[in-house]
Amino acid sequence: MSLRRPSLPSFFALLATSVLLAGCGGSTTPTAPTPSLTVTGGTYATGVVGTAYSQSIAVSGGTSPYTCKVTSGSAPTGTAVSSGCVISGTPSAAGSYSVTVAASDSSATTRTGSATIAVTINPAPPSLTTTALPDGAVGVQYSASLGVANGTSPFTCTVTSGTLPAGLTMGAGCVISGLPTAVANVSLGIKVTDSGSPAQSGTGTVTLKINSTPNTRVEAGSTPIVGASVQLYKAGTSGNGSAPTALLSTPLVTDSTGAFALSTANYSCSTAGTEIVYLVATGGKAGASSNANSGSVLLSSPGSCAALKTTSSFVIDEVTTVVSAYAFQAFLKAGAQLGATSTNLSGITLAANGFLNFANTTAGTTPGAAFPSTGTAPTAKVNMLANVMNACLLSSSASSTACSSFFSAAAVNTVAPTNTLDAILNLAKNPTLDTTAMFTLSSALSAPPYLPTVTTQPPDWMLYATYTGGGMNGPSTLSIDSTGRVWVVNYFAVTSLFTNTGTPVFASGLTGNGLYNSYGGAVDASDNMWVANEEGGPTGLGTVGVFTKTGAVVSGSPYSSGGLNFPISIAHDSKAQVWVVDYGNSHLTILDNSGNPLSGSSGYSSTADFAFPVAVAVDSSRRGWVANQSSNTVTRVTSDGTFQSYVVGYGPSGVAVDANSNIWTANYYSQSLGLVSSTGTVLSGTGYTGGGLTQPQGIAIDGGGTAWVANYRSPSISLFSGASSATPGTALSGTNGLASDSSLLEAFATAIDQAGNVWITSFGNNQLVEFIGPAVPVKTPMIGPVAVP
Repeated sequence: MSLRRPSLPSFFALLATSVLLAGCGGSTTPTAPTPSLTVTGGTYATGVVGTAYSQSIAVSGGTSPYTCKVTSGSAPTGTAVSSGCVISGTPSAAGSYSVTVAASDSSATTRTGSATIAVTINPAPPSLTTTALPDGAVGVQYSASLGVANGTSPFTCTVTSGTLPAGLTMGAGCVISGLPTAVANVSLGIKVTDSGSPAQSGTGTVTLKINSTPNTRVEAGSTPIVGASVQLYKAGTSGNGSAPTALLSTPLVTDSTGAFALSTANYSCSTAGTEIVYLVATGGKAGASSNANSGSVLLSSPGSCAALKTTSSFVIDEVTTVVSAYAFQAFLKAGAQLGATSTNLSGITLAANGFLNFANTTAGTTPGAAFPSTGTAPTAKVNMLANVMNACLLSSSASSTACSSFFSAAAVNTVAPTNTLDAILNLAKNPTLDTTAMFTLSSALSAPPYLPTVTTQPPDWMLYATYTGGGMNGPSTLSIDSTGRVWVVNYFAVTSLFTNTGTPVFASGLTGNGLYNSYGGAVDASDNMWVANEEGGPTGLGTVGVFTKTGAVVSGSPYSSGGLNFPISIAHDSKAQVWVVDYGNSHLTILDNSGNPLSGSSGYSSTADFAFPVAVAVDSSRRGWVANQSSNTVTRVTSDGTFQSYVVGYGPSGVAVDANSNIWTANYYSQSLGLVSSTGTVLSGTGYTGGGLTQPQGIAIDGGGTAWVANYRSPSISLFSGASSATPGTALSGTNGLASDSSLLEAFATAIDQAGNVWITSFGNNQLVEFIGPAVPVKTPMIGPVAVP
């Protein structure tokens, strides 16, 4: 048998099979390693504190996108490394930072890499924060620092444009100082350079004004007071009469002409400059006196700190002292301590406005430069007190005859004051002090410096001003809004509005809006004025008209629903409900603040209780108290129409609720006051009498609980101790009342403002009378009972 050889193709096939079988037997070929990513490390771009920073991390190789994370170190403070491989953020701290970043790619077989990155963050370059320097004055030493933010201190400033005022130089630490020698008003370009390495710089512009030499002086009449110590104070804010803050590190001293150099370089205001400031001049000698008079204490005020900054002429003398004692009396204590509660800064601001209304601080005379032409100021009585003070100031000491006589005449409970300011403050706070001694001292002066002065002995020490205009015609009720403006309702179809300094806001008043035979009205919480019109409207039985604080007619006004029938008085409660007394049908109508009736279509009535009601007030429980003129009762009415009456005295014509919800009535026909406790107990018995009560009409309670009463048939007001006093209802005003020398004629209504001024309408001669500062302030507008601001 012959052998056969396989063919070549078959051989190679077998060979290939054997190779494959050999591979299955476990023998392998090595796999190439996965390449890594390249992350570029080293130093990255420099950043700056406060400037946004963004820098991409350089990654190459593999498959993008890449993902990054920090494995050690940290990015600059304020920045972060994102997963998208970006360092970003706003650096907040300078320094050198080192951060190690690991990156990975997006391939199926992940590739990685890492590197360390260095980033330097430089400080922010310096920048000027001052844009306007304090004013200076010729001849007054000046020093002011430029404010610099950022950078590395100390700083160096140079003037790059403009020229410093003559006498001033730029010194170390960016301080401009020197003695100005000329008036100037310049804009300066400033370059500020820091002390960093490397140094950085910034630029800015500041303005600087140098005024003429200030005409600020202390005088006794026209005689300079030499060597007086002058301090500038910021009024306290922790209570009435609270301790002020001295703004001058060292008091200023008056020179041989009585002048003192006050510059904004000596003190600083708040940013707003609204705080009340005042100047007190102590001691010094005047005229021929060879000795300083320790009893010489004088006061004046520019009002706000910002106002002082712009004052170029300022006088502190007897007149400014008298007016300040009266205008600020609610906020002023012995020792020249002037301050208010932190919740009544608006009140002390009103008092400062009142001071400027009655004192001309440039001339040192009365009244103020802006006193309204339609007003009459208490010039003669102010001048009388200033003249008696002048005699003391010109004497050699506080124990001189002129001073001791003055102080004795102002003694309270035999305790005499020791300086001129406290003496006047005693008179302001105790108006019933005997006027005989002071008038005698005044009459004995041969050449009084202030004229005109009083020629007859005044009945008391009340100071008052009268105002006319504004369309007043039969002024009846008045109400005070949140800014201290005084709204006056007039019987003869007009409503008047006055600023707190007596200037008519509308020359001819407001008309229309249903005004007709108007007696009552009140301001609501939004400073809208609601007026009760006894007649007119669709029924002819009266309406309630509403004016906004700008004098516009409220849409839908006047209102006539709810059974209004000769509406005569209005009060507001804390739920924005409006209580309206209807004289015509002895009803009470309650409206919401849109004029919709809440008491039904006919209002509330009770024939057993109401008897021609004429006035209403609301207590803290939102109960109305209604004075019934044709009976001897006051009626309490709840908002659901429940009635309860109390006997208080015949003919109650006015009603008021104090801060503790005690109810006071002015009883017109029995010439007395009624007092009912908040729990319904009649405290006044048959009525409090005396105090000059003569057909009392309007009544208001101040923040201390004292009752202030307008006497319709006497040119005076009466004053009674409050319900919380040791002896409630005690007459404080003497047998003839207070201010019997006033021009009050048929005094109708009384209101008190946030500064303690007492306002009274004089129906018979179309006047508005302001008694300057004698009451404890109240919050206005009055919503419900009296509230202390």
